[in-house]
Amino acid sequence: MPTRIVSIGTSVPATSLSQEALRDFFAAQPGRDRLARRYISAAFDAAGIQRRNTAITGLGGTPDGLFVAEDATLLAPTTGVRNAFYREVAPELAASAARSAVGEAEVSPERVTHLLTVSCTGFFAPGLDYHLIRDLGLASHVERSHLGFIGCAAALPALRLASQITQADPQAVVLVVSVELCSIHVRDSSDPEQIVASSVFADGAAAAVVTADEHEGRPGGLLLERFASALTDEGESDMVWTIGDHGFEMRLSAEVPRIIGREIRQAVDRFLGTEQPPASWAVHPGGRSVLDRVEKGLSVPAEALATSRTVLRDFGNMSSATILFILRHMMADPTVRGSIAALAFGPGLTVESALLRKAV
Repeated sequence: MPTRIVSIGTSVPATSLSQEALRDFFAAQPGRDRLARRYISAAFDAAGIQRRNTAITGLGGTPDGLFVAEDATLLAPTTGVRNAFYREVAPELAASAARSAVGEAEVSPERVTHLLTVSCTGFFAPGLDYHLIRDLGLASHVERSHLGFIGCAAALPALRLASQITQADPQAVVLVVSVELCSIHVRDSSDPEQIVASSVFADGAAAAVVTADEHEGRPGGLLLERFASALTDEGESDMVWTIGDHGFEMRLSAEVPRIIGREIRQAVDRFLGTEQPPASWAVHPGGRSVLDRVEKGLSVPAEALATSRTVLRDFGNMSSATILFILRHMMADPTVRGSIAALAFGPGLTVESALLRKAV
């Protein structure tokens, strides 16, 4: 039987901030000259985002003593402090998305046989898998795997691994859980690349229940047909994610959208072959410019990326969790029918692809 995503659950932190409020907060930081303020305004206003959620309650300017000082300036906590915050917040956010996915799938938690966790914004052990088993009431013998530090593209390899597991064991029920707290690595900087990162990244979690057992869970969902990976010919130094002394450091050069725009046609043609391109596309919204370049590079109509733009507008770029938010919207949208091509981009630059089909 074909492997399908039975359900997708999502969760975001309670603090929701408008893009304008975040723009003004970053522009008001000490030491900003006129040029930096103009660049901040341009980057934030062009991002295609209206609101974002963050685990940092003080990010809009309210002092929290950890990330924001009494005078509403950004602090520079060490990587250890940031990671401790991740360890405190990430498990419950991940569990919230997973509970939603398992509940909507109408699958008993005890039936989950495999747990795949995904994150690139924090580390600890025993990790997310351990906490999810305890918090969700999963069986203690659940088989666990973690995909870490792959970046924004990681959810598609996780779904690919889930598909491979279910094809090897048709009775398997796989729970995929992605959680990202991108905002905990925020920093005060006038560097254009850091400003771009601050203008798009947000926090969120998503989970998917995957099985090939036609008798397990509610009917419908998304059939997982095939996957592909590709490395672009350039971009190794344009999207880089490293660990620094004051958080994880994202290098996101202005070349990224242009590289994606140049390379995407070749990657997709290799992936789809002679098949007719689908009408619906789930494209990771690294930013509005990335979606614009994909739309142009693939010569698809604007409505093909409408769901990706909606998720970007309402939630921002939540790294690996974002593509699952998009797929959840598509699962619930009755106007989306037939095949869906999913694309996500990671450090390298890497292009991860998946072909899905709406179950009837």
